[in-house]
Amino acid sequence: MSKKSRQIPVNKLPEGAYHGIMMMRDSFDGSPNSYEVERSHRDGGYTFIIQEEGNTHIEIDFQTYCIQAPAIVFIKPDQVHRLIKFEHAAISTWIITEEDLRSEYLNSLQNLSPVKPLAVEPGTLATLSQAAALCLKLSEQKEEKLYHSILKESCNTLVAMVVSQYLGKSQPSEHFTRFEIITRSFKTSLEKNFRKIKEPAAYAELLNISTSYLNECVKATTGRSVSAHIQQRVMLEAKRLLFHSSRSVKEIAGELGYHDHSYFIRLFVKVAGSTPIAFRDKNRE
Repeated sequence: MSKKSRQIPVNKLPEGAYHGIMMMRDSFDGSPNSYEVERSHRDGGYTFIIQEEGNTHIEIDFQTYCIQAPAIVFIKPDQVHRLIKFEHAAISTWIITEEDLRSEYLNSLQNLSPVKPLAVEPGTLATLSQAAALCLKLSEQKEEKLYHSILKESCNTLVAMVVSQYLGKSQPSEHFTRFEIITRSFKTSLEKNFRKIKEPAAYAELLNISTSYLNECVKATTGRSVSAHIQQRVMLEAKRLLFHSSRSVKEIAGELGYHDHSYFIRLFVKVAGSTPIAFRDKNRE
Protein backbone atom coordinates (compact mmCIF):
# COMPACT_ATOMS: atom_id res chain seq x y z
CA MET A 1 0.00 0.00 0.00
CA SER A 2 1.42 3.36 -1.00
CA LYS A 3 1.92 6.05 1.58
CA LYS A 4 -1.16 8.16 2.16
CA SER A 5 -1.11 11.94 2.07
CA ARG A 6 -2.62 14.07 4.81
CA GLN A 7 -5.39 15.15 2.46
CA ILE A 8 -7.12 13.45 -0.46
CA PRO A 9 -5.21 14.79 -3.49
CA VAL A 10 -7.09 17.06 -5.87
CA ASN A 11 -5.80 16.96 -9.43
CA LYS A 12 -5.74 20.48 -10.75
CA LEU A 13 -6.45 21.13 -14.39
CA PRO A 14 -3.27 20.55 -16.40
CA GLU A 15 -0.98 23.21 -17.79
CA GLY A 16 -2.59 24.72 -20.84
CA ALA A 17 -6.14 24.35 -19.58
CA TYR A 18 -7.96 27.62 -20.00
CA HIS A 19 -10.16 29.24 -17.35
CA GLY A 20 -11.39 26.06 -15.71
CA ILE A 21 -11.90 23.91 -18.82
CA MET A 22 -9.77 21.00 -20.04
CA MET A 23 -10.44 18.85 -23.10
CA MET A 24 -8.63 15.89 -24.65
CA ARG A 25 -9.11 12.88 -26.87
CA ASP A 26 -6.67 9.97 -26.98
CA SER A 27 -6.25 6.20 -27.25
CA PHE A 28 -4.91 4.03 -24.44
CA ASP A 29 -4.15 0.40 -23.73
CA GLY A 30 -2.94 -1.19 -20.53
CA SER A 31 -1.83 0.81 -17.49
CA PRO A 32 -2.47 4.57 -17.41
CA ASN A 33 1.25 5.05 -16.63
CA SER A 34 0.46 8.19 -14.70
CA TYR A 35 0.78 8.46 -10.95
CA GLU A 36 -1.59 11.43 -10.92
CA VAL A 37 -4.55 9.38 -12.17
CA GLU A 38 -3.59 5.94 -10.84
CA ARG A 39 -3.58 7.18 -7.26
CA SER A 40 -6.92 7.85 -5.57
CA HIS A 41 -7.82 11.50 -6.11
CA ARG A 42 -10.50 14.06 -6.75
CA ASP A 43 -10.68 16.28 -9.81
CA GLY A 44 -10.86 20.06 -9.76
CA GLY A 45 -14.19 20.07 -11.58
CA TYR A 46 -16.89 17.90 -13.12
CA THR A 47 -15.31 15.14 -15.22
CA PHE A 48 -16.99 13.67 -18.31
CA ILE A 49 -15.92 10.66 -20.35
CA ILE A 50 -17.17 9.49 -23.73
CA GLN A 51 -16.07 5.88 -24.18
CA GLU A 52 -15.75 5.69 -27.96
CA GLU A 53 -13.90 2.38 -28.24
CA GLY A 54 -12.78 -0.42 -25.92
CA ASN A 55 -13.05 -0.43 -22.14
CA THR A 56 -11.91 1.74 -19.26
CA HIS A 57 -11.64 0.23 -15.78
CA ILE A 58 -12.08 2.78 -13.02
CA GLU A 59 -12.68 2.76 -9.26
CA ILE A 60 -15.04 5.36 -7.79
CA ASP A 61 -15.89 5.55 -4.10
CA PHE A 62 -14.93 1.94 -3.34
CA GLN A 63 -16.69 0.48 -6.38
CA THR A 64 -15.01 -0.73 -9.56
CA TYR A 65 -16.65 -0.07 -12.92
CA CYS A 66 -15.89 -1.15 -16.45
CA ILE A 67 -16.96 1.52 -18.94
CA GLN A 68 -17.66 -0.37 -22.14
CA ALA A 69 -18.03 1.48 -25.44
CA PRO A 70 -20.32 2.99 -26.51
CA ALA A 71 -20.95 4.71 -23.17
CA ILE A 72 -20.71 7.92 -21.16
CA VAL A 73 -20.11 8.73 -17.51
CA PHE A 74 -19.60 11.76 -15.32
CA ILE A 75 -17.84 12.13 -11.99
CA LYS A 76 -18.61 14.81 -9.44
CA PRO A 77 -15.78 16.89 -7.90
CA ASP A 78 -16.27 15.33 -4.46
CA GLN A 79 -15.99 11.73 -5.69
CA VAL A 80 -12.70 9.94 -5.07
CA HIS A 81 -11.58 7.82 -8.00
CA ARG A 82 -8.62 6.27 -9.77
CA LEU A 83 -7.98 4.80 -13.20
CA ILE A 84 -7.04 1.13 -13.17
CA LYS A 85 -6.44 0.13 -16.78
CA PHE A 86 -7.53 0.52 -20.39
CA GLU A 87 -8.37 -2.13 -22.93
CA HIS A 88 -7.92 -0.81 -26.49
CA ALA A 89 -9.72 2.34 -25.36
CA ALA A 90 -10.40 5.54 -27.24
CA ILE A 91 -11.98 8.26 -25.13
CA SER A 92 -12.94 11.89 -25.29
CA THR A 93 -12.89 13.54 -21.90
CA TRP A 94 -13.26 16.99 -20.45
CA ILE A 95 -13.26 18.67 -17.05
CA ILE A 96 -15.21 21.83 -16.39
CA THR A 97 -15.35 23.73 -13.12
CA GLU A 98 -18.59 24.60 -11.38
CA GLU A 99 -18.07 28.28 -12.16
CA ASP A 100 -18.06 27.58 -15.91
CA LEU A 101 -21.15 25.36 -15.89
CA ARG A 102 -24.50 26.88 -16.75
CA SER A 103 -26.68 26.85 -13.64
CA GLU A 104 -29.43 24.69 -15.14
CA TYR A 105 -26.92 22.01 -16.16
CA LEU A 106 -25.23 22.16 -12.76
CA ASN A 107 -28.60 21.63 -11.05
CA SER A 108 -29.35 18.68 -13.31
CA LEU A 109 -25.97 17.08 -12.60
CA GLN A 110 -26.47 17.47 -8.86
CA ASN A 111 -29.86 15.77 -9.10
CA LEU A 112 -28.68 12.89 -11.27
CA SER A 113 -27.28 9.71 -9.78
CA PRO A 114 -23.57 9.95 -10.60
CA VAL A 115 -20.92 7.39 -11.46
CA LYS A 116 -22.74 4.55 -13.17
CA PRO A 117 -21.71 4.37 -16.82
CA LEU A 118 -24.59 4.81 -19.21
CA ALA A 119 -24.68 2.81 -22.44
CA VAL A 120 -25.66 4.84 -25.50
CA GLU A 121 -26.73 3.95 -29.03
CA PRO A 122 -24.06 3.95 -31.77
CA GLY A 123 -25.78 6.90 -33.47
CA THR A 124 -25.74 8.86 -30.23
CA LEU A 125 -22.07 8.03 -29.74
CA ALA A 126 -21.30 9.33 -33.22
CA THR A 127 -23.04 12.63 -32.46
CA LEU A 128 -21.31 12.99 -29.10
CA SER A 129 -17.92 12.18 -30.62
CA GLN A 130 -18.40 14.71 -33.41
CA ALA A 131 -19.43 17.38 -30.91
CA ALA A 132 -16.42 16.56 -28.71
CA ALA A 133 -14.09 16.72 -31.72
CA LEU A 134 -15.44 20.15 -32.65
CA CYS A 135 -15.09 21.35 -29.05
CA LEU A 136 -11.51 20.07 -28.96
CA LYS A 137 -10.73 21.91 -32.18
CA LEU A 138 -12.23 25.11 -30.80
CA SER A 139 -10.14 24.72 -27.64
CA GLU A 140 -7.01 24.94 -29.78
CA GLN A 141 -7.98 28.22 -31.44
CA LYS A 142 -6.77 30.51 -28.69
CA GLU A 143 -6.30 33.44 -31.01
CA GLU A 144 -10.05 33.94 -31.33
CA LYS A 145 -11.24 37.21 -29.73
CA LEU A 146 -14.07 35.47 -27.90
CA TYR A 147 -12.06 32.31 -27.20
CA HIS A 148 -13.22 31.74 -23.64
CA SER A 149 -16.88 32.35 -24.46
CA ILE A 150 -16.71 30.00 -27.44
CA LEU A 151 -14.95 27.29 -25.42
CA LYS A 152 -17.29 27.67 -22.46
CA GLU A 153 -20.46 27.51 -24.56
CA SER A 154 -19.26 24.56 -26.64
CA CYS A 155 -18.32 22.57 -23.50
CA ASN A 156 -21.67 23.40 -21.93
CA THR A 157 -23.34 22.06 -25.07
CA LEU A 158 -21.47 18.79 -24.56
CA VAL A 159 -22.57 18.73 -20.92
CA ALA A 160 -26.18 19.30 -22.00
CA MET A 161 -25.93 16.35 -24.40
CA VAL A 162 -24.66 14.08 -21.61
CA VAL A 163 -27.31 15.31 -19.17
CA SER A 164 -29.97 14.72 -21.83
CA GLN A 165 -28.90 11.09 -22.18
CA TYR A 166 -29.15 10.49 -18.44
CA LEU A 167 -32.49 12.26 -18.22
CA GLY A 168 -33.75 10.18 -21.12
CA LYS A 169 -33.21 7.06 -19.01
CA SER A 170 -34.97 8.51 -15.98
CA GLN A 171 -38.51 9.51 -15.21
CA PRO A 172 -39.55 12.84 -16.81
CA SER A 173 -39.47 15.64 -14.24
CA GLU A 174 -43.05 16.65 -15.03
CA HIS A 175 -44.15 13.22 -13.80
CA PHE A 176 -42.43 13.57 -10.42
CA THR A 177 -44.74 13.36 -7.45
CA ARG A 178 -44.68 16.00 -4.73
CA PHE A 179 -42.82 13.50 -2.53
CA GLU A 180 -40.14 12.97 -5.21
CA ILE A 181 -39.66 16.69 -5.78
CA ILE A 182 -39.13 17.31 -2.06
CA THR A 183 -36.78 14.33 -1.78
CA ARG A 184 -34.64 15.62 -4.65
CA SER A 185 -34.51 19.07 -3.05
CA PHE A 186 -33.48 17.51 0.25
CA LYS A 187 -30.68 15.52 -1.40
CA THR A 188 -29.37 18.65 -3.13
CA SER A 189 -29.38 20.54 0.17
CA LEU A 190 -27.75 17.60 1.96
CA GLU A 191 -24.89 17.53 -0.55
CA LYS A 192 -24.17 21.19 0.12
CA ASN A 193 -24.56 21.14 3.91
CA PHE A 194 -23.78 17.68 5.33
CA ARG A 195 -20.58 18.82 7.03
CA LYS A 196 -22.37 21.46 9.07
CA ILE A 197 -26.02 20.42 9.31
CA LYS A 198 -26.92 17.09 10.90
CA GLU A 199 -30.49 17.71 12.14
CA PRO A 200 -33.51 16.75 9.98
CA ALA A 201 -35.37 19.78 11.37
CA ALA A 202 -32.76 22.13 9.92
CA TYR A 203 -33.19 20.64 6.43
CA ALA A 204 -36.96 20.87 6.78
CA GLU A 205 -36.58 24.55 7.66
CA LEU A 206 -34.42 25.13 4.58
CA LEU A 207 -37.23 23.63 2.47
CA ASN A 208 -39.98 25.50 4.34
CA ILE A 209 -41.82 22.33 5.37
CA SER A 210 -42.33 20.47 8.63
CA THR A 211 -39.85 17.85 9.79
CA SER A 212 -42.51 15.15 9.86
CA TYR A 213 -43.57 15.91 6.28
CA LEU A 214 -39.97 15.90 5.06
CA ASN A 215 -39.40 12.53 6.68
CA GLU A 216 -42.64 11.20 5.22
CA CYS A 217 -41.62 12.28 1.70
CA VAL A 218 -38.06 10.95 1.91
CA LYS A 219 -39.02 7.63 3.48
CA ALA A 220 -41.84 7.02 1.00
CA THR A 221 -39.55 7.77 -1.93
CA THR A 222 -36.33 6.05 -0.82
CA GLY A 223 -37.32 3.67 1.98
CA ARG A 224 -34.93 5.41 4.38
CA SER A 225 -35.43 8.19 6.89
CA VAL A 226 -33.93 11.67 6.65
CA SER A 227 -31.57 10.84 9.52
CA ALA A 228 -30.37 7.72 7.72
CA HIS A 229 -29.57 9.72 4.59
CA ILE A 230 -27.65 12.30 6.62
CA GLN A 231 -25.66 9.61 8.42
CA GLN A 232 -24.91 7.69 5.21
CA ARG A 233 -23.67 10.81 3.43
CA VAL A 234 -21.42 11.85 6.30
CA MET A 235 -20.04 8.34 6.71
CA LEU A 236 -19.26 8.09 2.98
CA GLU A 237 -17.07 11.17 3.38
CA ALA A 238 -15.55 9.62 6.51
CA LYS A 239 -14.70 6.46 4.58
CA ARG A 240 -13.07 8.51 1.84
CA LEU A 241 -10.90 10.34 4.35
CA LEU A 242 -10.03 7.20 6.30
CA PHE A 243 -8.98 5.28 3.22
CA HIS A 244 -7.42 7.97 1.09
CA SER A 245 -5.64 10.11 3.70
CA SER A 246 -3.52 9.65 6.80
CA ARG A 247 -5.59 11.96 8.98
CA SER A 248 -6.47 10.72 12.46
CA VAL A 249 -9.99 9.67 13.41
CA LYS A 250 -10.22 12.71 15.67
CA GLU A 251 -9.20 15.04 12.84
CA ILE A 252 -11.71 13.47 10.46
CA ALA A 253 -14.47 13.71 13.06
CA GLY A 254 -13.72 17.41 13.53
CA GLU A 255 -13.70 18.10 9.79
CA LEU A 256 -17.12 16.47 9.48
CA GLY A 257 -18.61 18.51 12.28
CA TYR A 258 -18.30 16.13 15.25
CA HIS A 259 -16.44 17.68 18.16
CA ASP A 260 -17.08 14.56 20.26
CA HIS A 261 -15.03 12.00 18.35
CA SER A 262 -16.24 9.21 20.66
CA TYR A 263 -19.76 9.85 19.40
CA PHE A 264 -18.44 9.92 15.84
CA ILE A 265 -16.85 6.47 16.37
CA ARG A 266 -20.12 5.04 17.72
CA LEU A 267 -22.02 6.45 14.75
CA PHE A 268 -19.47 5.05 12.31
CA VAL A 269 -19.83 1.59 13.89
CA LYS A 270 -23.62 1.86 13.59
CA VAL A 271 -23.53 2.82 9.91
CA ALA A 272 -20.43 0.99 8.61
CA GLY A 273 -20.44 -2.05 10.91
CA SER A 274 -16.88 -1.55 12.16
CA THR A 275 -14.76 1.01 13.93
CA PRO A 276 -13.03 3.65 11.79
CA ILE A 277 -9.61 2.13 12.50
CA ALA A 278 -10.84 -1.37 11.63
CA PHE A 279 -12.28 -0.02 8.37
CA ARG A 280 -9.00 1.69 7.53
CA ASP A 281 -6.90 -1.38 8.36
CA LYS A 282 -9.17 -3.78 6.46
CA ASN A 283 -9.25 -1.70 3.30
CA ARG A 284 -5.51 -1.03 3.32
CA GLU A 285 -4.53 -4.68 3.49
